[in-house]
Amino acid sequence: MTRSTRQFRAQTIPTVVMVIVTPLLCSLGFWQLDRAEQKRTQATALEMRRKMPPISLTDSSRPETDQLLYRQVNLQGEFLTERTILIANRKHLGKTGFHVVTPLQLSASGELVLVNRGWTAVTPSTDNESLSNHSGQLTIAGEITIPQAPAIELTPTDDAAQLPPHWPYLTLERYHQWSGLEVLPILVLQTSEDDQDFIRQWPTPKVSDLMHIGYAIQWFAFAIIALLVWLRLSYQKVANETP
Repeated sequence: MTRSTRQFRAQTIPTVVMVIVTPLLCSLGFWQLDRAEQKRTQATALEMRRKMPPISLTDSSRPETDQLLYRQVNLQGEFLTERTILIANRKHLGKTGFHVVTPLQLSASGELVLVNRGWTAVTPSTDNESLSNHSGQLTIAGEITIPQAPAIELTPTDDAAQLPPHWPYLTLERYHQWSGLEVLPILVLQTSEDDQDFIRQWPTPKVSDLMHIGYAIQWFAFAIIALLVWLRLSYQKVANETP
């Protein structure tokens, strides 16, 4: 009488694949867990920056640009309203409008820094005159950010007759090419009030580790599946002769 049983007999090719693939998948999982920890550390550091006392960009000992991100800042200077640009298609409460970006010439150093003065609705009166602030020196408060181009960057076209120009996004390089001005490599989101009717409700930046944790679970699951497949292939039916 012949009976079949399953015995563990590891095959060469599946075993080699398992030895290579499983540690690789596990290492990817641990790498994602490390990235999640980095994101948590980054979120803590950025939140601490937002709670630090405001700085002055006129200080000769100001931090490097990447250390300025999300810092609060107080500025004194005068807006150069003739170099204002509008960032188009920005939403507020379901309405489409513009973000108004104007260079501020700092009183102490003469340096120029771009200031996002807030959101305004799309109206026919959106022109240089209506966007002009009171002349002379003023003090504003804000939060520092660094403008970034979108992941898919299209080359916008300029209408020379359209003043101020309407751009889909802001990059410092493009602003320099358009204006001819040398500006600091940052953008200040104005938070203080003034006599302009701009909306200044800036979103709170969030750094989340959830995506990396999800990827880590995915890689560990793939490693477990690879191990189970190897075990399934290693157990084979063997015929046993019984009297």
